[in-house]
Amino acid sequence: MFKVLLSIVVLLCLLAIAAMIGAHCNLHPLPPNAVADRIRVDKAARRLALLRRDTILKTYRVALGGAPVGPKEQEGDQRTPEGLYRIDFHKEDSDYHLALHVSYPEQRDIDRAAAQGVPPGSDIMIHGIRNGRGWIGAFHRRADWTAGCIAVTDFEIEEIFRAVPDGTPIEIRP
Repeated sequence: MFKVLLSIVVLLCLLAIAAMIGAHCNLHPLPPNAVADRIRVDKAARRLALLRRDTILKTYRVALGGAPVGPKEQEGDQRTPEGLYRIDFHKEDSDYHLALHVSYPEQRDIDRAAAQGVPPGSDIMIHGIRNGRGWIGAFHRRADWTAGCIAVTDFEIEEIFRAVPDGTPIEIRP
């Protein structure tokens, strides 16, 4: 009986180790010279795609804002915006492992929020895991946890950060 229990414990430990390794491995890295000319985010599918001339370079699974259904309407609503925006700058000194700033709010977002008498919100980014918590790896995607941003793993944001120049259009679909 002891040998059976020991075998089960060893097997569970090996499975846990395999899961942790899998959560931190990049089995299909983006080529180092890849440059995206467009980003597409499909919120319902929790997918971000890097594209070059309508060819998908790579897709990533993402976590979104805590209330992901519908477009961002105001500060604090936990929603990820929807529409056409641009990556307007790279942020190395983020509270998260690297970040790409999305140009939200655009004037249309500011006008819509003003008409409702609410602030539109700001600081929407594509980013990695909060600094110091990178060990979570792909497990971060088990729930939508951001305040409206688009989150990927640390090794994924390193690829995206490298492959996406400032000014790249990003389309965020429902």
